[in-house]
Amino acid sequence: MNAATRSGLVADDLKELLLEMAQERSMPVLLRLVVERLSVMTGVALARVWLVAPGDICSSCGMRPECPDQTSCLHLVASAGRSEKGRGEEWSRLDGDFRRFPLGVRKVGKVASTGAAVYVPDIAADSQWIARPEWARREGIQGFDGQPLLFRGEVLGVLAAFTFAPVPEDGHDWLRLIADHAATAIANARAFEEVERLRRLVELENEYLREEVVEAQSFGEIVGTSSALRTVIEQIELVAPTDASVLVLGESGTGKELVAREIHKRGSRCDRPMVKVNCASVPRELYESEFFGHVRGAFTGAVRDRSGRFELADGGTLFLDEVGEIPLELQSKLLRVLQEGSYERVGSDRTHTTDVRIIAATNRDIKAEVAAGRFRQDLYYRLNVFPIEVAPLRDRKEDIPILATGFAEQVARKLNCEGPRLTQGAVLELQRYDWPGNVRELQNIIERAVITSRCGTLSFDLPQASLEPSASATSLRAELVSEVVPDAEMRRREMENTRAALLECDWRVQGPNGAASLLGIKPTTLASRIKKFGLKRR
Repeated sequence: MNAATRSGLVADDLKELLLEMAQERSMPVLLRLVVERLSVMTGVALARVWLVAPGDICSSCGMRPECPDQTSCLHLVASAGRSEKGRGEEWSRLDGDFRRFPLGVRKVGKVASTGAAVYVPDIAADSQWIARPEWARREGIQGFDGQPLLFRGEVLGVLAAFTFAPVPEDGHDWLRLIADHAATAIANARAFEEVERLRRLVELENEYLREEVVEAQSFGEIVGTSSALRTVIEQIELVAPTDASVLVLGESGTGKELVAREIHKRGSRCDRPMVKVNCASVPRELYESEFFGHVRGAFTGAVRDRSGRFELADGGTLFLDEVGEIPLELQSKLLRVLQEGSYERVGSDRTHTTDVRIIAATNRDIKAEVAAGRFRQDLYYRLNVFPIEVAPLRDRKEDIPILATGFAEQVARKLNCEGPRLTQGAVLELQRYDWPGNVRELQNIIERAVITSRCGTLSFDLPQASLEPSASATSLRAELVSEVVPDAEMRRREMENTRAALLECDWRVQGPNGAASLLGIKPTTLASRIKKFGLKRR
C-alpha cells in the first residue's frame, strides 16, 4: 500500500466511511458497513470484527483446549472479503473455525486481552502470527493488522484486516482511526438498542397497566342486556347530570357501588373525587369523627387534626354505602349537614361548609326500618330523592352468559392462560342456580372454576339449592306436583332429549361442541345412555 493509495483512501473512502458509521444506529447494519467497506478498499483481502461476549458454545468450540477462561471470549460478528485466486469464494461466513477466539490466545485474542494493536507488516517473515499459513500462501496474504475496539478504556472487541501486500510501518494508522470511530459507533448503537429495549419495555408496562386499570374499572362497568338492567341504565343517564341525591336499593352483591360510580362518572362532578364510607364498618363511637373529622385532643387517641369524609368529598360525591347501618342517634347530625351544608369537627366550635352530592346505598328495606322507628323518616326523604333499585341476579338470568364470560376472561388474563371454554351446558347450569350472593357470588364461582380447570372446560361447584327457593323454582315445583309423569314417559322423554342433543351436535359426544356439553352431563354418562337406549347414528 503506497503513500498515494493511502492518501486517496483518507481523502475519499475513509471520510465517507467515518461519516456513515457516526450516523448508523443499528448494530448489525453498522458491523456490516465496517467490514464491507474495508474489504473493497485497495489492498484489503479480508476484514473482520469480533466482539467480547459471554462464552456460549464452549462444549463444541474447536479452540476450547486453548481457552484459559470460558466465561467470556471473542465472538465473530462480521466478516467480508473475497478470494482473488479464481475461486470466487466469499469470506462472509460467521460459523467457521474462528467464530470464537479465547481472550489472550493467538494474535486476535492477544489484541483483546492487552488492548494493544498487533501489527504484522510481513507474514512471511513472522509466520507465528498466522493460524493457517497455507491459506495465507494460497491467497497471497502478506500483511495483518489487528486493532482493539476501545471505548472509554474498555475493550469492546477487535477489528482485523488481512492485506495482499506487506503493510508499511505507518500503514496501520488509517485502520487505527477506523477502529476508534467504530468503537464509538458500536457503543452508541448499543446505547440506542438499550434505549429502544427500555422504550418497548415501558410501552409494554404501560399497556399492561392500562389493561389493569381497564380491568379494575371493568367491574365498574354495568354489563348485561336484560330489561331490568336497561331500566337501571336509563335511570342513571337521567339522574347523573343533576345534583339530586340518589338512593340505590338492592341485595348484597348486586353491584350497587357500580351504579354509584357510574352516576358520579357521568355527572358534572366527575373531575372531583367520589369518597366512599362503608357505614357498616365504622365503630359507633367514631361515626362523627369519620364523617366530620376531629381536632387534636378531642378524645383519647386524637393526636392530630383529622379531616372527615365530608371535607374530603367537598366539590365531589360522597357515597354512603350501607346507609341503613347508621345509628339512629347520629342520623340527625347527618340530616343537618345534608340540609344546611355545614358541620363542626369533633372538639371544635368552628363551622365548616361543604358542597357534596350524596349517593346512598342499602340492602335493607328502608321503608320497614322507618316504620319500625330505626331510621328517621326525614332523613329517608332527604336521601330518597331519586331511588334506583338494582334487580337481583336471579331476576335477570339472561345477563349470566355475558357476565360469566367477562369474569372468566379477566381471571384467565391474570393467570396468563388461554381463554377458558364456557360451554352451553355450563351456561345452563349457571342459569338454573338462584344466586343468593348475586353477581359477587357468580364472580367468585367463575374465578374458582377457572383456577381448578386450569383454563380448560369450566365446571362449577354450585350448592344444590339456594337457601330460599325463588318464585320460578316454587312455580316449577307446583307444576311438577300437579302433573305426575309415569316412569315410562320419563324414559321416553330422556331418550328423545338425548337423541335430539346427538343430532344437534352431529353425534359428537365430547368436547366443547359435543352433546355431553350441551346436555350438561359427563361424556361417560352420555355413552351409558346411548348404550341403554340403543341409539345408533343413521
